[in-house]
Amino acid sequence: MIPEDDRRVAPVGEPAPPWMVNYADLMTELVCFFVILYALSAALNKDMQKAQADIQEMIKEGKMSGSVQMDKEGMRITMEEQSDMAFFESGSAELTEKMRLQLDKISPVLSKLAEKHDIVVEGHTDDIPIATKQYANNWELSTARATSVVMSMLDAKFPPKRMAAVGYGEYHPKVPNTSVANRKTNRRVVFFIKNTPYPDTPAPPGLVGAAVAPGAASPAAPEGAAPLPAYGQAPAPPAETPAVPETPAPAGEAPAEGG
Repeated sequence: MIPEDDRRVAPVGEPAPPWMVNYADLMTELVCFFVILYALSAALNKDMQKAQADIQEMIKEGKMSGSVQMDKEGMRITMEEQSDMAFFESGSAELTEKMRLQLDKISPVLSKLAEKHDIVVEGHTDDIPIATKQYANNWELSTARATSVVMSMLDAKFPPKRMAAVGYGEYHPKVPNTSVANRKTNRRVVFFIKNTPYPDTPAPPGLVGAAVAPGAASPAAPEGAAPLPAYGQAPAPPAETPAVPETPAPAGEAPAEGG
């Protein structure tokens, strides 16, 4: 045990050792360094950088109207309606022909990112109320529009496990809904490419490599057990147990009664 009056024990009010200042500065700088790396994780991704440059080039050339932004969570590509181009018919989730042309332009860029990153399609509307037989409000309409975009991308061979659709209605306006031009800006579709993909669910133990092709024989059953049915076939009914002949009771004895 070290006595309390030993100088190696720092009582309350005593100054810390001189090396503690440099050590604390080093730890603080390391924390700041890793925080910056986390914040720039999407920006340091080469695939993200290439996609951002391609989208910005399309916007400069006038092939699409919108913007592209990148942060620590991923990249957001915003497609905005122009005065002569509408993505959807009024009150409908059906894609217009011009919207399909826009998707054809952006799909090659997104398809490369979909190999490793999840893509969330966000639907946004303006604040004009809607109440039809198909959609009760803008929330349902924006979700249906985002789903229509996702279905179109699935037709273009995008991996389904990387795709998602979400609707925000009129609750995330980009600009105030005070004019016709502003409402067109708010009626937009956003592609959010996540920096970290959704974790895949591992297969249950014992099922890896145990798939059986249609028409193929099932794996061998344990000895004494009934054979497993082939893929697509109904299980065979259980075999009937053969009846055991009753043994006649000896002469002079009454048969035993069942319990």
